[in-house]
Amino acid sequence: MAFEDLYRLSAHAVITDADGRVLQLKATYGACGWGLPGGALEPGETIHECLARECREELGCEVIIQALTGVYYHRAVNSHAFIFRCDLPEGSAIRLSEEHSECRYFALDELSAVQRRRVEDCLNYDGMAVSARF
Repeated sequence: MAFEDLYRLSAHAVITDADGRVLQLKATYGACGWGLPGGALEPGETIHECLARECREELGCEVIIQALTGVYYHRAVNSHAFIFRCDLPEGSAIRLSEEHSECRYFALDELSAVQRRRVEDCLNYDGMAVSARF
């Protein structure tokens, strides 16, 4: 990889409800798809700082970061995504930013194949972060 090449890094939160469903946000940009809370790292930012900032911006509340559970390379966008198991503090209320139009908890079988793999790896975390590429 050359010094001037463009390469992306992002950090995302897997947050579940009491029924084990996964929180996803519907974007108001791009393809307007559903995805995990989180986003791109800014220069000089750690993956933990990025995740905390993105969740504050997108959810309007803090998250409790439990563990880094996986790192995934996505060929289509030349990016690595860091996936974390997170919880919302008790009593938190989600207040979406303008980047998202709605939020909803999804059952695992409602997720895309790639998203499901990342979430299942997260929920089955055994102390060793998983690595994969798509």
